[in-house]
Amino acid sequence: MQHRTDVEAADALRGTYKHILSEIGKVIIGQDEVVKSVLISIFSNGHCLLVGVPGLAKTLLVQTVAQVLDLDFSRIQFTPDLMPSDIIGSEILGEDRNFKFIPGPVFSNIILADEINRTPPKTQAALLEAMQEKAVTVAGATHKLAQPFFVLATQNPIEQEGTYPLPEAQLDRFMFNVSLDYPTLQQELLIVKNTTSSVVPDVKKVLNAEQIIYFQQLVRNIPVTDHVLEYAVKLVSKTRPGSDLASAEVKRLLNWGAGPRASQFLILGAKCHAVISGKYSPDIEDVQAVAKPVLRHRIIRSYHAEAEGLSADDIITRLL
Repeated sequence: MQHRTDVEAADALRGTYKHILSEIGKVIIGQDEVVKSVLISIFSNGHCLLVGVPGLAKTLLVQTVAQVLDLDFSRIQFTPDLMPSDIIGSEILGEDRNFKFIPGPVFSNIILADEINRTPPKTQAALLEAMQEKAVTVAGATHKLAQPFFVLATQNPIEQEGTYPLPEAQLDRFMFNVSLDYPTLQQELLIVKNTTSSVVPDVKKVLNAEQIIYFQQLVRNIPVTDHVLEYAVKLVSKTRPGSDLASAEVKRLLNWGAGPRASQFLILGAKCHAVISGKYSPDIEDVQAVAKPVLRHRIIRSYHAEAEGLSADDIITRLL
């Protein structure tokens, strides 16, 4: 997998990205921006939260991504009675009268956390350590998770009854919050045509774990100019009502702004976006391209913004 120069490696990543897109396109119709965001978060070593109404192929998308990337895949269906041990595993008494650890579904490369807001905070928190430390602690012993490791979580924004909204600290662990929309009429016609026949698309594997880790390292090695770095940090700072850079409008529309993790993810996302767009270093446009999925779950709107019917995306558009 070694390339002689980073330029060669960047070209290889762009070619691989296009190949992955064409394979995923055999199953997922439309949702181009969503697929792009999921792949950017994977190559940037971040986690992704997919928010959309039922039936938009969120689960199918994650399963297809796991299929194209030759990785271990676990699906966890979050329910109100799910316990932390159902996710991370538990210790059981063996025949030799000693306790042994039985790993849970979190010991995979890609975790699909389906309807993550359906389970109580105690179980949601079981994923927190795994997402941040890439390890889990059971009975005082720390167990490392396989690399690469991604959590792709789904959430239904309509139903609030019987759900437990993710706390801010946990939302902050997700690099991207990607919102899915309904397909266009043409796309829906194609979806119905493809999914109501007996033809099963043949999806080929494109990348393995070792190659993904190599490309993740490459993304980190991409140089960034100081003015792009400054633009990203200032953009995040402008979302904080208490900051000197915040406008009067932001102070009125937002209660809380994004933290330093947003700046880190803006730069990482911009680096990856630059490479897949054919550039060898990110510019301001690349930062703007990833700004909405990075910021939309990190800013808290004020009463004024809600009264005026302004969404988080509307406020980010004004900032850009």
